[in-house]
Amino acid sequence: MDETHVVTCFLRNRGAVLLLRRSEDVGSYSGQWGGVAGHAEGDPDALAREEIEEETGLLSSCTFVRAGDTFDVADDSLDKRWVVHPYLFDCASRDATTDWETTETAWVPPTEILRRETVPDLWTSYDRVAPTVESVAEDAEHGSAYISVRALEVLRDRAGLCAVRGGDWDELTRLAADLIDARPSMAALANRVNRVMSDATDDRTPEAVERAAIDGIERAYRVDEAATRNAREQVADETVLTLSRSGTVLDALRAADRVFVAESRPALEGVGVAESLADATNVTLHTDAAIAHVLATEDVDRVVVGADSVLPNGDVVNKTGTRVAALAARNEDVPVFVVTATDKVRTGDDLVLEEGNPDAVYDGDADLSVLNPTFDVTPAEFVSGYVTERGLLEREGIEAVADELRELAEWND
Repeated sequence: MDETHVVTCFLRNRGAVLLLRRSEDVGSYSGQWGGVAGHAEGDPDALAREEIEEETGLLSSCTFVRAGDTFDVADDSLDKRWVVHPYLFDCASRDATTDWETTETAWVPPTEILRRETVPDLWTSYDRVAPTVESVAEDAEHGSAYISVRALEVLRDRAGLCAVRGGDWDELTRLAADLIDARPSMAALANRVNRVMSDATDDRTPEAVERAAIDGIERAYRVDEAATRNAREQVADETVLTLSRSGTVLDALRAADRVFVAESRPALEGVGVAESLADATNVTLHTDAAIAHVLATEDVDRVVVGADSVLPNGDVVNKTGTRVAALAARNEDVPVFVVTATDKVRTGDDLVLEEGNPDAVYDGDADLSVLNPTFDVTPAEFVSGYVTERGLLEREGIEAVADELRELAEWND
């Protein structure tokens, strides 16, 4: 049996993946659906990217997410053993330009793979790169908006698998609880999972959870985008100071006239923010320790930050340094605005503040202890307003949102 190495690449956009229907001109599996695929003899990583560009023209819109473990697929009818190298890329565009190998394309929830005639073991390929409870728990690179959507994808995928191959409501309730427990600091994750399960409680079936999760993913993108639009109106043509990395804030700041960006030690995510904004506006990168100095010596109109979560009383949990920035801003009479979807409002006053790796601060040999708090708490009295998908809210509005979100959590009572 001949052995051939192949890549299978999944392009993900707004929770959906791109499937390609193979033409009659390809050498195998004509008419069946697959991902972006091709032979991978040599360097699979490079060949994966070559295939994306050749088959879709979308490589410039793609960001690598992960490569999965390889696996074998034996096809006796072809006397072939395929060694599959799975890949996942986030893709900012759905405008694929296909070549002769493809007759039809579809951006679909990955669970659609379970219901279509596909190339052998396409679901296994996807499963090797799909988000998991573990990847949600361990993601230290992205913010809660991104991670919460990944959590909904985990729930959707399992629900779809249960619907097609067998499973029940109880299995999905356990998974939902595990996802919430994976990142207890992230209110958006808990609220979005609760919304899905609440929406599915009338039927209590895997199909209902799958539908609710698909709707929940699209809703998450819509509300985050609406919060961004509202924030963009607030910062248009102004001079703004920010810190940490929030996708919602980052997109809004492109409308500002000038942006001061604190580097956000120790992970330095502010550096990436500054680089991302450099082609859109006038950007100045500075140390975290210089925040008070910048606010005292520069004509800053407002401080704009994101939020990991917002307590019912309006206190804001965000990247460490936010509280210092708010204190310095108050001293200089500079207003502080928090950009957040209302899904990030916590339903209770309990706090879970994650700690970073101490080695990121100090990995020497001296006998000393190290603190590397990931988040701090900024009191509501330092916040001028909360820019959400519903518009600009004050503390009373945050309290009302918390009341609404508590009802969603009742599905598990």
